[in-house]
Amino acid sequence: MTKPINPHAHTDQPNDFSQPKWPTRIICLTEETTEALYLMGEDARIVGVSAYAMRPERVKKEKPKVSAFVDARIEKILDLDPDLVLAFSDIQGDIVRDLVKQGVDVHCFNHRSIAGIMQMIRTLSALIGEPQKGEKLVAQLNDSLTHIHSSAAQLKVKPRVYFEEWFDPLITGITWVSELVELAGGIDCYKEFACESLAKNRIIANTDEVIDKQPDIIIASWCGRRFNKDKLVNRAGWDKIPAIITDDVYEINSTDILQPGPAALTDGVKAIHEIIANWAQKQA
Repeated sequence: MTKPINPHAHTDQPNDFSQPKWPTRIICLTEETTEALYLMGEDARIVGVSAYAMRPERVKKEKPKVSAFVDARIEKILDLDPDLVLAFSDIQGDIVRDLVKQGVDVHCFNHRSIAGIMQMIRTLSALIGEPQKGEKLVAQLNDSLTHIHSSAAQLKVKPRVYFEEWFDPLITGITWVSELVELAGGIDCYKEFACESLAKNRIIANTDEVIDKQPDIIIASWCGRRFNKDKLVNRAGWDKIPAIITDDVYEINSTDILQPGPAALTDGVKAIHEIIANWAQKQA
């Protein structure tokens, strides 16, 4: 006689539907998340990057390029079958929209400050199920910043610093740049613009304003373009600026300072502090 089937009986162990499935195929559309994943030892998850990804150096050879900054090769991204795409800011909004319409999981960061960079790292590490690696990297970056801040506190004089992000029209530094200038021992000439996330809101309409602010140091980092020092120092009336009189005009590579990620908190701020410390030593 056939034994009746008990519909409530379980012949197998029940599935655990709570087990997480962390992303293993990540595409980074900007440099800062790429660098952060490498620094956390999680670069094996990256299957595609921005053409502007430069840190670490080997990324240019190791990972396929799928995007610029405002444009992306959507079909190539889809062919790589990502389970997470990382984007940044409203400027990549159209790319985010197109990918979401294709059913791709996208996380778009929108940070603009030192604290925001730290939180980006924490969020990124949480997204891949490795929060302890994010905390370790944040602690390392914080220790480095603390060391620079302590060194800057020893300076007897603080220079006025004009940071130029673009030259036509003149655009001054974004929030994290302003914060790093002051952390490194300087006084940002355009601190009033630092809270403006959009470049159009940091335009210096009247170039004579820079003359009036009398910066002791000028730091240029023209976004994605080589700095032309002659072009800057020969602007009308700028020969009255202390920084130009003393030849304290410098360039920092945009890769090191204009990406809101680890680079700005390491090489970027170190370059700013070295410039400021050398200036202060000359005053002594």
